[in-house]
Amino acid sequence: MRALFVGGTVDNSELDMACDTPPAHYPENTGSGLSRYNLHHVGRDSDGDIAYAVYAAPDLADEVVRRVSEERDYARRFEATPGAPPA
Repeated sequence: MRALFVGGTVDNSELDMACDTPPAHYPENTGSGLSRYNLHHVGRDSDGDIAYAVYAAPDLADEVVRRVSEERDYARRFEATPGAPPA
């Protein structure tokens, strides 16, 4: 799965994640109790597997994250359908 970042200091960065379910926050344990990025949504491939996870800076509005994700065309790039993160 690929983690994609919107906003903050690593805006437009990517990294591979070796897990089946993306963590709710990235990085998971900052030591300060404050997460730098929150899981916003995931993209699932035709088999229903998570192809990518979009993480957003905590101060970004939902509409901004969706707009940026659409502009960057993550769904097409990963041949996936965007949806809500896993519960």
